[in-house]
Amino acid sequence: MLYDFLKRFAVRPIIRIFFRVKIQGIGNVPETGAAILASNHLSVCDSVFLPAALDRTVIFLAKDEYFNGTGIKGRITAWFFRNINQLPMDRSGGQKSAASLASAKKALEQGQVLGIYPEGTRSPDGRLYRAKLGVAKLALETGAPVIPIAMIGTDKVQPIGQSLPHPGKVGIKIGKPLTFEHLGGQPSNPETLRACADEIRKAINVLSGQSYVDIYAPRKAKK
Repeated sequence: MLYDFLKRFAVRPIIRIFFRVKIQGIGNVPETGAAILASNHLSVCDSVFLPAALDRTVIFLAKDEYFNGTGIKGRITAWFFRNINQLPMDRSGGQKSAASLASAKKALEQGQVLGIYPEGTRSPDGRLYRAKLGVAKLALETGAPVIPIAMIGTDKVQPIGQSLPHPGKVGIKIGKPLTFEHLGGQPSNPETLRACADEIRKAINVLSGQSYVDIYAPRKAKK
């Protein structure tokens, strides 16, 4: 499989040499079965560093703009993201967003590992923003454990607007799995969804140490 080949022989060697990635809590990722990796989002390269750090294959929900670019650069970007197991996520809401979540739910029902950014987009300023409800809906509908994750320093090696990362130090902190039996498993209840999403966000916040902003992150990051 091209994904495994790229991860083993290209991506991993590069990040070990140039980024000295330090991982904490890798044992918190289950060896088998479905799991949701819920991470803060500081840089485009988060979707490369995190899957490369784990032995299990990770399917990531990535914004659909990565798959719809034009010209040579756009086609190369789309090819790369498809071949590192990224699923396009439509963030416009309504039926399109629901279809994206349905693809993610199917992957979890097949026992796979799904990566998702609860904020829905990159942080424009390094702070942590309010979690959207998609991650909660997936967790409550599938019963998959949620693994909170903090990416550290990726915004320094690849700031917003920079095409490629430059050498530097990157950290990945992986927290203990979260389950939500105490919420009663009501994925259609807005209050339950919000409580679940907030619990996930708080766990990420503890790991990342970011300042928290109780609003949704703006869709367009500042250049």
